[in-house]
Amino acid sequence: MFVLLLTMLERLGIIVTIAFILTRFRFFRAMIYERKLKKKQQYIAILFFGFFGIIGTYSGVTFNADSLDFNRWASGLTHDEAIANSRVIGVVIAGLLGGYRVGIGAGLIAGIHRFTLGGFTAAACGLATILAGVIAGAFHKEHRQIKLTNAFFIGAGAEMVQMIIILFLADPFLKALNLVEMIGIPMIFANGIGSALFLLVIKNVVSEEEKAGALQAQVTLRIANKTIPFLRKGLNGESAEAVCSILMEEMNASAVSITNQERILAHIGSGMDHHCPDEPIQTQITRQVLETGEMIVAKDKSIDCVKKDCPLNAAVIAPLKQRGKTAGTLKIYFQSEKEINNISIELISGLSSLLSNQLEMAEADHAFQLAKEAEIKALQAQIHPHFLFNTMNTIVSLIRVDADKARKLLVSFSNFIRQNLHGTTETTTTIGNELDHVKAYLSIVETRFVDKIEIDYEIDETALTVEIPPLTLQPLVENACQHGFRDKQEQWSLEISVRSVSDGTIVGVKDNGYGIEEKVLDRMGQELMASASGSGLALYNINRRLSIMYGPRSALKIQSKVGAGTMVSFFIPSREEG
Repeated sequence: MFVLLLTMLERLGIIVTIAFILTRFRFFRAMIYERKLKKKQQYIAILFFGFFGIIGTYSGVTFNADSLDFNRWASGLTHDEAIANSRVIGVVIAGLLGGYRVGIGAGLIAGIHRFTLGGFTAAACGLATILAGVIAGAFHKEHRQIKLTNAFFIGAGAEMVQMIIILFLADPFLKALNLVEMIGIPMIFANGIGSALFLLVIKNVVSEEEKAGALQAQVTLRIANKTIPFLRKGLNGESAEAVCSILMEEMNASAVSITNQERILAHIGSGMDHHCPDEPIQTQITRQVLETGEMIVAKDKSIDCVKKDCPLNAAVIAPLKQRGKTAGTLKIYFQSEKEINNISIELISGLSSLLSNQLEMAEADHAFQLAKEAEIKALQAQIHPHFLFNTMNTIVSLIRVDADKARKLLVSFSNFIRQNLHGTTETTTTIGNELDHVKAYLSIVETRFVDKIEIDYEIDETALTVEIPPLTLQPLVENACQHGFRDKQEQWSLEISVRSVSDGTIVGVKDNGYGIEEKVLDRMGQELMASASGSGLALYNINRRLSIMYGPRSALKIQSKVGAGTMVSFFIPSREEG
C-alpha cells in the first residue's frame, strides 16, 4: 500500500506539468477569473479535461486482484485487473472551475474511455468518473475563489465515492473488497493531494503574472505622472531629454533614446559619446520602425551601430505616433538580448502608447489654446467698430460746437486708438490701462454733455496691476452712457469701482439710468438680442471672453431695476485661484 502511494505521488509530476500548460490557454484563464465561459470555450474545456482524465488513467498503476501484483504503467486490462489512477483529478478540477456542464462533460469522456479498457471494475469506475464531475460541479461557486483545502477534500471525496461504487457494482465482491483494501487509501489520499496541488500550481502561476502586471502598471503610472508636464510642450529636445532621464530612473536599461523622424532628440546612458542629440538617425532599424510604425526587438547584428565597439548590443525600438502617423521612436537599449523578456517588451509597448497619447493630448491642448486665442481676437475685433463709430460721431458733433475742444478730444482719441490697437495684439491688459481707456472715453462724453453727468471713481490702487482682457471695462461704461441714460432728463450718475477681495478683484459699473426690463435681464450677455436700441453684442462678447479666460465664476453679473438703474460687475480671480 505504501509503495503504491509513493508511486502515485511520484506520478503527480505529470499533473503539475499539465497544470502549468493549462495556464497558457485563454479558456482556462476565463475559468480561473470566474468569468462565464462561452459555449465554444466550454466545449474546449470539456475536451481538454476529458483528455486530462484519460492521461490520468494511462499514467496509473494496474493491479491484479488475484495475484495482488502491480504493474508500473496501465495498458490493456484482463478481467481480473483494475487501475489505481489519478483520473478523478481532471474531472474534479473541471467541475470546480467550470461548473456542472464542464464537469459532467469531462467525466463522460474520461468515464467512457475507462469503460472501454475493460477489467472487472470497468462499469463502476466509468460511472464513478461521471459522478465525480457532478460532485465537483455542485461545489462550483461563481465569483468566489476555490480554497486549496476544498479542492483536497472534494478530490478525496470523489475518490471515496468511487471506492464505494466499486464495492456495490464490481463482481465478484471479494475481488472488489481486496482491491479497495489495497488501493483505496492511497488513491483517496493521492487524488486529494493531486487536486489541491493542481490548483496550487495554477494559482501560483497566475498570481505571479498578476504581480508582474501590477508592478508594470505601477511603473507605467509613475512614468505617466512624471512625463506629463514635459510632453505638454510637445516632442522636442528639451522634453525628450527629460523623458529619457525619467525612463532611465524607472527601467533597468543601459540607455534610453528618443528620436523624431529625422534626428536624435535625446540620448541618456551608455553610448552617449556617439549617440548624440541633434545628429541624424544612425541605424537602419530605427528608420524601419519609422516607416512601418511597428515595434522591433533588435539584436546585436541588427542594430548595426556606426561605431563598432558600441556597448549597446540589444534594443527594443517602439514607434511614437501622432494622429495615426509615426512622429518618432522610443528606444530602450540593453547590454544583451538576454535582458529582454516578455514583461519588458510589454512594458515598452505600453510606454510607447502612453507617450504617444500624451503627445496627442499636448497637440490637442495646443490647438485648443490657439483656437481660444483666435476666438478672443475675433471677439475683440467685433468690439472695435462698435466703440470707434460712436466716438467718431461724438467728435464730429463737437467740431460743430467747439473746434478747440474737438482738437483736444482728437488728441485724446488718437492716444486711445494707439492703445486700442496695441490691445488687439494682446490677450490681457491691466485694470490701470482699462481705466485710462475709460477716462478717455468719458472725457468725450463729458464734453458733449456738459454738467449733465457725474462720475465717481472708487478705485483700490493695489488692484491697478491686475490683468484683465483688453476692451472689457470701456464697453460697459459706453453701454451705460448710451443705453442706460437714453432719454433721461435728470442728472446722470455713473460709478466705476475696483475692489480687492480675498481671492481676487471685483470690477463694477453702476448707473442711475433707465434700467433693464425683467423679461430680458436673464438673456443679457448670454445671447445676441435684436432690438431698436442695439443687439447686445458688447455685453455678449465681454461675457464670452471673461468666461473663456477665467471660467464661469467670472461671467458678467447684471442687476437692474426699471427706473432705478443698473449694476454690471465681474470677478477676476487672483493668480493663485486662476
